[in-house]
Amino acid sequence: MGNLTTRLGRLATVALSGLFLATSGSLAEDAGNLYNTNFDINAGLRYFERQCSRCHGFDAKGNDETGAPDLTGRLTRASTEVGIFNIIRTGIPGTAMLPVASDLPDAQVWQLVAYIGSLSTNPANINLSGSLTNGASLFTNKGDCNSCHMIDGQGGRQGPDLSRVGERRSPEELLSDMLNPHADVAPRWWTIRVTDKSGLVREGLRMNEDSFSVRIIDDDANLWSYPKNQIASFERVEESTMPSYTQTLSDSEVDDLVAYLFSLRKEN
Repeated sequence: MGNLTTRLGRLATVALSGLFLATSGSLAEDAGNLYNTNFDINAGLRYFERQCSRCHGFDAKGNDETGAPDLTGRLTRASTEVGIFNIIRTGIPGTAMLPVASDLPDAQVWQLVAYIGSLSTNPANINLSGSLTNGASLFTNKGDCNSCHMIDGQGGRQGPDLSRVGERRSPEELLSDMLNPHADVAPRWWTIRVTDKSGLVREGLRMNEDSFSVRIIDDDANLWSYPKNQIASFERVEESTMPSYTQTLSDSEVDDLVAYLFSLRKEN
């Protein structure tokens, strides 16, 4: 699997033609970013960690519970650097996305734009040895991935929808997901085991939990909601329900499955 273990460098988008920077505190009008050097990207990273990571996470992959989106793949609200700049500058009304301080210099906003741009992986620059055809077959047959994961409305609901997984996960991350699925499990995919006061035990994925109630979805896609004062006990299992493919798939089969999953994006 050596062909999948080399870390990909972060890529900053370079678009220099016709650039006119907005004055401080105003919206940008023309696409492009002169603040795109490694120094600028690192400066943007430092600002992100101080101000943005509270919602989007230090890895910029978002937070299902707060609704903060993943910034490492295709952005749904902005497709250009200037669009990202304007969202950072003005925020998004009706959401938790607030504008940056009005006195923050435009140069620093552009550095943050450069950092966010560096998070996206350009698939055109990545060559994978795996076979897409074999990977698609593995997904629905030997790998049995579709029993838990959905692609374009087909499949199970016990794991994340993978219809556009190639936009948010790099080949290295996909490889880790398959070989070491318990390494970093988001709370949305924890399992909760509930015992009611009659002694009946139910187990399912953690759909929602607060101070007063817990809600789970079982393997048959049934939803169960429990007031916490009406259950005897409940237990969180903070591991993934996904099995490791270390022993069940060969190296070449894992390569094929990674290549297939990485190909799944909007344009397909």
